[in-house]
Amino acid sequence: MNRNSIHKPKMDSSEGIEALFLYATEGILFTNDKGEITRINPSAERMFGYNAGELLGQKVEVLIPQKFAQRHHHHREGYGHNPHPRSMGGEMELFALKKDGSEFPVEISLSPYQDDRGKFVIAFIIDITIRKMAEERMKNYTGDLEKQVHNRTLILEEAIVELEKTKEDLNNALYKEKELNELKSRFVSMASHEFRTPLATILSSLWLVAEYGEKNDKEKQNRHIERIKTTINSLTDILNDFLSIGKLEEGKVINMAAQFNLKEFVNEIVVEMKMLLLPDQKIQYNHVGIESVMLDIKLLKNILFNLVSNAIKFSGEGDVILINSEVDNSNVIISVKDDGMGISPADQEHLFERFFRGYNASNIQGTGLGLNIVAKYLELMNGSIAVESEEETFQPRRLVRRG
Repeated sequence: MNRNSIHKPKMDSSEGIEALFLYATEGILFTNDKGEITRINPSAERMFGYNAGELLGQKVEVLIPQKFAQRHHHHREGYGHNPHPRSMGGEMELFALKKDGSEFPVEISLSPYQDDRGKFVIAFIIDITIRKMAEERMKNYTGDLEKQVHNRTLILEEAIVELEKTKEDLNNALYKEKELNELKSRFVSMASHEFRTPLATILSSLWLVAEYGEKNDKEKQNRHIERIKTTINSLTDILNDFLSIGKLEEGKVINMAAQFNLKEFVNEIVVEMKMLLLPDQKIQYNHVGIESVMLDIKLLKNILFNLVSNAIKFSGEGDVILINSEVDNSNVIISVKDDGMGISPADQEHLFERFFRGYNASNIQGTGLGLNIVAKYLELMNGSIAVESEEETFQPRRLVRRG
């Protein structure tokens, strides 16, 4: 009985070593001390695109791109003086050259050996093209991922900024709403106090007008009619103050500057204010400097009316109210001085706050809004206001506007 048998060489035999050389998937080639290829396995021949035996006897530099061949020749000679097992390239990328002229990335390990025929170097070569492509794809993927993360981070940062802005806007809106509610609450409280007495005065005077009319007492009748007019004017002032505050809060008041003659303008204000003077009170006006100015006429008129009416209200009969204006190329300075009751240093710190009234003015009719409105108007006109006063002394209330 015949049996087919398969011959299996032992791997530690010369036949086994030859099998490893011929069938290894790595490229393997031998070079002598002259750098000539003495042996090359089929995997290496296929890797470089050569036919069997075509590379034997050729310099190893034929497998190296021309731009690296000269440098490789020097490295090879240096390695011949100190041969030892090592990987080529270190941190450098290595490229090999195919027969058709194309280049491809490789990894190469060198091992020297010698026998009775001479000194040789064995090169183990691996084509790492697929690995490099995978690394490039991974690099591109990582780059794309980092770009996406960066873009999404930017979007998130923008969203956070918008949220912070929204939060700030909401806080501002809440603050304004709270301030407006406080304004309404204080106005209701103030109005209930400030309106009650004038309305009672009007009702009382109307009743007396009717009674003196029946008695045909024209003098007393006219006196109460004037009293009614004055009281109505006071109520109108209160309402105007509140309406002005409302318009300022809503941003409906804007600075509309125009060219006009300041001296003529203030003289007209003085004429209009004379009807509010107490018995024997006087207004004196003096101007220094150029007369033409560029200001908002309406806002300035409201400011002067408020300051002069305060001077009238807080001064005594027979007092003199002084108005001074001074204009140069960059400043307009207007001061209103009176010889009234004065303002304490403690009250001066709060004088331009909304609804604030000095302790010594509690018995004098007013809303506590006038000077706050004046300060707001001056802000719109790029100006400022300051006060100098002592109780029961002659000191100025000064209105200052710069540029």
